[in-house]
Amino acid sequence: MNTNQESGHSDKIMRAKLATQFLQNAGWGNAKRQALTADASTRSYERVELNGKTALLMNAPQNLEAALCPPHATPEERKALGYNASARLAGSDMIAFKAIADGLTAHSLSAPIIYDMNASEGFALIEDLGDDLYAEHLKKTPRAEKALYENAALVLAHIAKQNIVPEKPYEILTYDETAMMAEVHLLTQYYWREKNNTPLSQAIMEEYDSLWQGLLRQLSSPSVLVLRDYHAENLLWLPDRKGRARTGLIDFQDGLIGHKPYDLVSLLEDARRDVTPDLVPHILNFYCDALAMDGHMREQFDFEYALLGAQRNAKILGIFVRLARRDGKMRYLDLLPRVEGHFRNNLTAPGLEPLKQFFNTHFPELFV
Repeated sequence: MNTNQESGHSDKIMRAKLATQFLQNAGWGNAKRQALTADASTRSYERVELNGKTALLMNAPQNLEAALCPPHATPEERKALGYNASARLAGSDMIAFKAIADGLTAHSLSAPIIYDMNASEGFALIEDLGDDLYAEHLKKTPRAEKALYENAALVLAHIAKQNIVPEKPYEILTYDETAMMAEVHLLTQYYWREKNNTPLSQAIMEEYDSLWQGLLRQLSSPSVLVLRDYHAENLLWLPDRKGRARTGLIDFQDGLIGHKPYDLVSLLEDARRDVTPDLVPHILNFYCDALAMDGHMREQFDFEYALLGAQRNAKILGIFVRLARRDGKMRYLDLLPRVEGHFRNNLTAPGLEPLKQFFNTHFPELFV
């Protein structure tokens, strides 16, 4: 075992001891524990059961890089701290998770209730919303897709109309240009090197940055809470609840104030499942009708949907290669073709022609 492996093993042992102590302090020390499937992040979950009641133990080691970043750090200071600070990932998952969860539940949305929390050590005991993820439910009941996605869109419309934001003292930040540029750089840092035989010269990189910056500056001002990972593996179907509350919400601790189309992109351009093509325009119309958008608002919305789709899919292409090559999670390479298809489609939208020309010229492999 090398030094890094020894350190990682030691960290796991320490986290396990801290988790046991946290449960004891919360009155769940005698609970039965069952580990749940991990996602792409450093967070992990266990279902705990005691006296016929269940809850989830959320284990979220602190993101030190982001935690060291002051809320009002300059772009240069954020870049110096690294990707997590630049992209505004939550430095303290628990504080962010609780603040956003409380904001959502206060408006009758189904985020988990938090029973107990130790923010400094990164543990929380939260409501168990079950296992019926949208992704799993739709494998068994594909005919329910329209109803589930309409409900998910209603949640987003409600967030926008009610101007749901976390309350003080938590300060939610904006999804700004620095964060978005850090994310599109994942494509050049990982995906480009994986797929493209042409070296990424300084001139090409400057052209890439200039194109993205010019497009991102055409976005309207950030105005709504975006959860950032709003897709079928982070949404649960809760049929015993009513209306919008039938959609359970998890994995939102990285939420920021951003743009209305962003979470719809997450939902409809899912990296892990194919949404029925005819359903996509229906859900977009459904959402825009819920917000009573006029023609001008809808035109800007459609442009932003395509641009934010390109931005998000550029990020995901980079993240998936990073997960495979850096972290050894090779299964993420199997998801690349779907994301590439989304990205190519984004580039066909009006207003994104310069970006499509850039990739046609410098990265033709994308269109093969």
